[in-house]
Amino acid sequence: MDFGRSARKEPFIPTSSMGDIVFLLLIFFMVTTVFRKETGLVVELPRAESGEEGQRELIANIYINRQGQISVDDRLVEPKHIRDLFVQKLNENPQLIVSFKTDNYTPYEVVSDVMEGLKEAQAYKVFFSNDIELNPGNKL
Repeated sequence: MDFGRSARKEPFIPTSSMGDIVFLLLIFFMVTTVFRKETGLVVELPRAESGEEGQRELIANIYINRQGQISVDDRLVEPKHIRDLFVQKLNENPQLIVSFKTDNYTPYEVVSDVMEGLKEAQAYKVFFSNDIELNPGNKL
């Protein structure tokens, strides 16, 4: 007679408290870890004593709105005329600085066309600014 069991029982490892153990280990390492303080370089940045604006004749302002309209010094200009206009302006004043302001929603194609015109005119002194639109639902 064979009285042996036919089904073998596999050893069981309880994993129900595994999450608790991992959490406790995580807290332990977070509490006992010492972070090294980075000293880095000590840099003292210069402060402006008083703000003064540049001379207005040295700056040409380009504004582009979200409809793609280009304004150069308060005159509407087509993208194809940018090169000729800035060649003339640079001949009058070689120290000309271009202030370039766009709306956040300006089409990139228009900005690219204006930049290409400035590059062809060799107007390399350009600084960029973009007006933050707080209410994008409003149209100009």
